[in-house]
Amino acid sequence: MLAILIAGGISLLVTLLGTRVAIRVLVAKNYGQLIRDDGPTSHHTKRGTPTMGGLVIILAVLLGYAAAKIATGFAPSASAWLLLFLFCGLGAIGFLDDYIKISRQRSLGLRSKAKMIGQIAVGLVFAVLAIRMEDESGRTPITRFVSFTRDLQGWELPTVLLVLWVLLLVAATSNGVNLTDGLDGLATGASAMVFGAFVLINIWQSNQNCSTFPGPKCYEVRDPLDLAVVASALTGACVGFLWWNASPAKIFMGDTGSLSLGGAMAGFALMTRTELLLIVLGGLFVAITASVILQVGYFKLSGGKRIFRMAPLQHHFELLGWAEITIVVRFWLISALCVATGLGIFYWEWVSGL
Repeated sequence: MLAILIAGGISLLVTLLGTRVAIRVLVAKNYGQLIRDDGPTSHHTKRGTPTMGGLVIILAVLLGYAAAKIATGFAPSASAWLLLFLFCGLGAIGFLDDYIKISRQRSLGLRSKAKMIGQIAVGLVFAVLAIRMEDESGRTPITRFVSFTRDLQGWELPTVLLVLWVLLLVAATSNGVNLTDGLDGLATGASAMVFGAFVLINIWQSNQNCSTFPGPKCYEVRDPLDLAVVASALTGACVGFLWWNASPAKIFMGDTGSLSLGGAMAGFALMTRTELLLIVLGGLFVAITASVILQVGYFKLSGGKRIFRMAPLQHHFELLGWAEITIVVRFWLISALCVATGLGIFYWEWVSGL
């Protein structure tokens, strides 16, 4: 438990203090955000705001986790290494995307195919290692079953389908957070809530783990307590960064932050056996992603008609005249309700004995 507190505290301090330094450096180098001309006109005032703040989040998580391990004297687990690899790997892809935007002075960075290839490559390495790295009892960081609050018996996947399932989750969550990162503090605040939920889930799974407390309702999850340390570091990093990213934002996380945070969510869902529950926990991200899919699909099928004034969903409400801070706070409330519902379902499944 001490490691969880240290990881969260150090990560929060690093982003709270380090982001201020990052803002000065990025402003000095003129690494400012470019705004799409087809977006809401109110966003044009944000042109030039420093971006790539996700680098501070990544650094904070790594330092927070490392400090927790050094302070407690425990070695990092295989699950934590894999999760941090996924987190940093997708962050590197996001960094390339952000850097191309800035260096070439355009609102689009990596081509969609190049970005997808990068996501697939990182996800593929993660998937292969996660299904092969066995501990002394034969458990691997992820299993071959689709899961909800635990593995669903009868839903076992062959290796090829399992890898495809992992790639789908990684791509969906990383792009979902990326689409949500359109208003000041929106994605950062919602991400902090989801990672906070995974702290609680991992602590509960550690206390009810089959390796130490065998029983009919125990959890066959590998390294749950160490995963809680990583989740705590991510929560603290997001909260500290939110101080500077809340409206009016002094810095944006960019694709560096959004892709890495989304990838971490996928990793947690896979390793905690809560893959389908992530749809509930991350309900806000799901709704915003769905709005884009519906908008594009309906536009093509209807010959140019639209469901929303603009997608993603948050921009629809902007064009309806809602103030940005109003949208963000209300969407945070929706995210909080989704997280609370997800945690309630997780706990109810254990209590009910079903």
